[in-house]
Parts: sequence; structure tokens; C-alpha cells
Amino acid sequence: MAATRRDLIGGIGALALAGGVWPRLAGAQPAATIVPAERAAMADVATAFLKDQGVPGLAVAIADCGQVLYEAGFGFADKARGEKVVPTNLFRIASVSKVLTSVAVFALIEKGRLTLADKVFGTGGVLGTDYGTAPYKPFVEDITIEHLLTHASGWQKDVPDPMFSHPGMDQAQLISWTIDNTPPTAPPGQTFFLSNFGYCVLGRVIEKVTRQKYDDYVRAAVLEPCGITNMRIAGNTRAERARGEVVYYAEGHADPYRQDLARTDSVGGWIATAGDLVRFATHLEAVLKPATIATMTTPSSVSQRRHFVTGWSQFAKGWLISDGGNWWYNGTVTGTSAILVRTKSCLSWAALANSRKNAPHEFEVVQALDKMMRDMVGAVKAWRV
Repeated sequence: MAATRRDLIGGIGALALAGGVWPRLAGAQPAATIVPAERAAMADVATAFLKDQGVPGLAVAIADCGQVLYEAGFGFADKARGEKVVPTNLFRIASVSKVLTSVAVFALIEKGRLTLADKVFGTGGVLGTDYGTAPYKPFVEDITIEHLLTHASGWQKDVPDPMFSHPGMDQAQLISWTIDNTPPTAPPGQTFFLSNFGYCVLGRVIEKVTRQKYDDYVRAAVLEPCGITNMRIAGNTRAERARGEVVYYAEGHADPYRQDLARTDSVGGWIATAGDLVRFATHLEAVLKPATIATMTTPSSVSQRRHFVTGWSQFAKGWLISDGGNWWYNGTVTGTSAILVRTKSCLSWAALANSRKNAPHEFEVVQALDKMMRDMVGAVKAWRV
């Protein structure tokens, strides 16, 4: 199916359907065959991106109505060894991990094991008093699953995101410390503020309900139905890289291997190929029912329209929804830039890079990835109006 330029808006962190869901993809026929000249033009766009952004390596995948039609690698997976990026290379995906967590939560909701209205902490809460010191401070026991999914838990911008503090603490210690020392500063459900910490708590909710490790449940309930078998949580050090995982590079004195990615599992800890992410985005109907997907991708009442990269979007429950009707999300962490988009017109794409710029310019590579992907899609005539 053809995609308009309005449909091809990607951006800083997620995806969207918001008006409905695709029909089942079984037997769907691709709308386009990419001819050699178009492939050459796409490669030129990717090569220019590497040069302009100073990024060593890049992986790209594009699907049309569920069928992956394009997978390619550009540049270096490991500069020192001269290893080129190939489609099977794994990359950190940073905050794109949040969409996996959201889908996993909704899978539990479909099974009747959770509801959006369930309280998280305190008597009757999913986590009870497992974390922090009861009796809790104001607002803590008012937080629901929906509040965490929509970044409306009441943890506000005047309190630094706990996920980037106290590096010596494990997840349980960090959650307990945060509840006791920096509780929510506003009533849940009234104000939006992007919270990585909230998605860390959702990971623990999944573990409590399933009695499984977070990543084990996501693999079984979310990834395997999509035909994905090699995604996993990243290691922290260069020596802990998975087989086929790229090397990460950062500007200046930043070190991409001084991050506790295991602690950020449900927040930003996954590694994947670009093809993995596209298969996930195009096969959500194998995991969730249409009505559930519609709930997941309906913009939150507390999220205002915001301009991300080249388009306006709103936060839903784990995803960003563009005015053009796309679901998307992006991610960035030292040494990594990522974007995933599923358009209303049946196209999906992902791009992963093994570098980014330092703060306060950390989103520049993600912005450039967004433009690069729209230009690559635009190089295929059948994908343009």
C-alpha cells in the first residue's frame, strides 16, 4: 500500500495506529518490489547518513504489510577488526524496549491477570509492600498500572529520574529508595512527565504476576509469537556482548560500557536486529486482540500534542502516536541510537546505529535516523503517492 509523506512521520520514541488495527497479515501480498536502482538510491541515503553523522555502523529493515522486503547493514560493526554491519548484527535498542514492556503488560491484561485500574503499591496492590517502607507517603498507593504506562504516576520533573541515580543499587533497592526518599509530588493521573522509573516498576509487576523473570516472560508471550528468538537483555561490558552484537562508540570521554543495562531491562535493556523490531511491529496481532491494541495505542488524556523531530505526536500506553496515524518509538543511550515505526499505510521500519552524540545533543542522531528512513522509503516509487 502506498504511504503519503504525512504517513511517513517517525520520531523520538514510539509508533501508532490510533484509528484501528491492520487486518490479519496471513497471506498478505507485498505492495512493492524494490528494483536495483531503488536499492542503490537507498544505499546512497544510508551512506550519506553515516558520513554526515560520524556514525560507524547502521542496520535497517523495512516491511510492507508484514513481509520484510529490505534488510541491510552499512558501515562497521567493529572498526578495529574491520567487521562490517550485516542484517544479523544485534544492537542495543534503548527506550524502544518500553514498547515490549507495554505489549507484555497488555498480554497479561488480556489473560485477566491484570487490569489498567489495578493499584501497584500498598494493601491490595500488585506489588503490595514488597518495596519501600509502609505506611507509604502520599500518592504512592494511588498509582495504577495505567498511570505507569502513560507516564502519569505523579513523579515529576522536579525530582530527577531515579533510573540514572545510585548506580550501585539493584532494582529492588532503587525502587525502595525512591518510594521512601522521593515519592510522587503530584496526584497520579493528572500530569504527564516521562518516567523511565515507571517502566522499571512495570517490569517488576510483570515478574510478580507471572513468577518469571521479566525477559523470560517477554520472550515467551511477546517475541516467540512474532517469530523472534534471538532478542535478549544486553550485557554491560564489551566482554559481555552477545554473539553478533556490534561494538558501541561514543563521543569524547563518554563510555558506552559504563551502564547497568540489566537494571534497565524493562526500560531500555534489550538488544535486537533491525529485522527483529520490524517483525515485532508487524505481527502484534499475533500477540494481542484488535480491541486491546486499540486501547494500547489510544493517546493518553494527560499527554498533550508535542512536536517530535518532524511531526506532532502524543504518548499512548508505551507508544507514541503521530498525527499521521503512525505508531513509533525511539531510543538513545550512550553509544546507541534507535527508531521503530509502524505506519497506518502498512509499512514498518527500524534503524539502529552504534553511536550517538553527547548531551545536550543526544537526539540529533535519532532525528537524522528518522529523516534517513523517510528518504529511504521515499526512494521506492511504489511507496510514494
